[in-house]
Parts: sequence; C-alpha cells; structure tokens
Amino acid sequence: MQKIKKMNSSKNSSGGRHQGKKKPQTTTAKKFEPKKFDAKKKPSGNFRDKPAFKKDSSFSKKERPISREEKPTPKPKQVKQNNEIEGIRLNKYISNSGVCSRREADVYIKAGSATVNGKLVTEMGHKVTLGDEVRFDGSLINQEQKRYVLLNKPKNYITTMEDDRGRKTVMELISNAAKERIYPVGRLDRNTTGLLLFTNDGELAKKLTHPKNNIQKIYHASLDKKLSNSDLIKISEGFMLDEKRVIVDDISYVVNQPKTEVGVKIHSGRNRIVRRIFEHFDYSVVKLDRVIFAGLTKKDLPRGHWRHLTEMELNTLMML
Repeated sequence: MQKIKKMNSSKNSSGGRHQGKKKPQTTTAKKFEPKKFDAKKKPSGNFRDKPAFKKDSSFSKKERPISREEKPTPKPKQVKQNNEIEGIRLNKYISNSGVCSRREADVYIKAGSATVNGKLVTEMGHKVTLGDEVRFDGSLINQEQKRYVLLNKPKNYITTMEDDRGRKTVMELISNAAKERIYPVGRLDRNTTGLLLFTNDGELAKKLTHPKNNIQKIYHASLDKKLSNSDLIKISEGFMLDEKRVIVDDISYVVNQPKTEVGVKIHSGRNRIVRRIFEHFDYSVVKLDRVIFAGLTKKDLPRGHWRHLTEMELNTLMML
C-alpha cells in the first residue's frame, strides 16, 4: 500500500513556531468477528458491492454564455422506420421467438437451419417482414411477447421441462403463468428451494447464465452442525476444490440464528457448488434456499407461487 502524507494547509500553519510533539498513537489488533447475515432482508452493508454515491453540487461547472456563432446547428429529427415495413434481421427474429440467443442464431443460420418462405437462408443480414413464414429446423416459429416469471421453488421439484421417470417438475408450478413457452434460467437441485427465473428471452437467459457476467446469488444454508470460525475464515479466503479455486463473494452467520445457519454470496455457476463447499470441510447441508438471484428477491412471494417481474426489476436485469 502506498503511504499517504498529510499536508498542512496555510490556514493551519504556525508561521514557523515550534509545536509540541504529538504522542504516538497506539493501535491494537482487531479481533475477527464474523459478519451477520439476515436472510429476511435485502442485503445491505455486507453484501453491497458499491457504496452509495451522492452527487456534490459544489463541483458543478458554471456555464458561460454561448454566442450565436458557437451555437450548434440543430440536427433534423429522424423518423423511425416501421419494423413491419422495413423488416428485422433474421437472427433477431429467431431470438425474439425464444429459440436461442442472437449469436447462437447466427451459427444456426450459417449452418442452414433456417428457411424463409420455403427458401434456405444462410446470409447474416437477411431481413424478414410481417407475414413471412420462418421455419427453424423445419418447425414454424413466430415472434412472441417476452415473458419473465419468477418462481419460489419448493422442495422435491426438479428443474427440467419434462421427466421420463414421472417426477414432479417446476413446469407444473408455472403452467398457467404464460401462454408462451417459457424456460427455466439455470437450475436448482431437487432438494434446493428458492428463486428460479423463467423466460422466453434467449439473450437474457444467456447473459444470466454465462460465467463471464458474474451474476451473483445468495443462499441460506442450514448445516448439520455449527460452522466453526476457522472454517468460515478458510471459506472466505478461498480454497482449492477438484483442482480449481473456489472463491465466495461473502459468507457469514445468519442474524439471530445458531451458527448452523449460514449465508453465502457467490457468483460461481459450478454444479452443486454451495453443497460441495461445505462437504469439503466435513459439513452436510440439511436445507439450501436461494434467497436472491441477480438482484431479484423472494419478498411477498410464498413458496410454490410465481409472479411476473415488475418493470423496474426487468430494467435492472437488462443493465447487468
């Protein structure tokens, strides 16, 4: 760390007069105290990534008068073209239908998976208009309205579209949520409860699941025994698991609960990662609940129920 020197301003200068020596300050080592995690509240403080920023009006610059010669010539207003007349690119049309993301659509188009009005299309910039018949792998597709549904998943439901073994799936819980075909974003284990997002927006789903975007999740884990302070510190500092380093963003005990209740904030998408973290230190996870996903919370959403995202929540997701 760089050393920072304190400079005396002219107001505080003694004009060369001798000042008494200040007594050296003594510091004592601060004892480690684990942070507390409240699963009922949206994280603040411990789980806030950025400090609140308050704009300081004292730094605003005063504008000087602008002469007529300096005034820029106003640009003519541009009239937006109607997509129904101009058309949209084929890859966007496929993405809007919920089949896949726009980038994935480019690959499929190039491979010859798309036809427009019965003709094979492999060029990237091809545009389609309202009324064109677009088929993907032989199946007719249509642009659908985007849907975003949040479910508070209960236990004993698997995250899959259908199951050949007859087990209960999450699709049964949101069957009446939308007439469009929506898909789960990521997955939760059968015995894991909590937030699960469904959508037909292929691009958003890809963004929320891609490792490079570091989408954060917060879990409330109930362990079979108390988590020791030493193990909590080891987990918070990072460790090797299956020859790969595991890094958690934050870990702490749940507020006003026994030390068997632990909150974990993590962005890793590795399979069963939270359970495997505790198993590595000889703990068994009795219950695991995802309380926050990509900034979305379970507030006012009972277990087994779903709701559509609000406009504010959707805007927040788009900015991630």
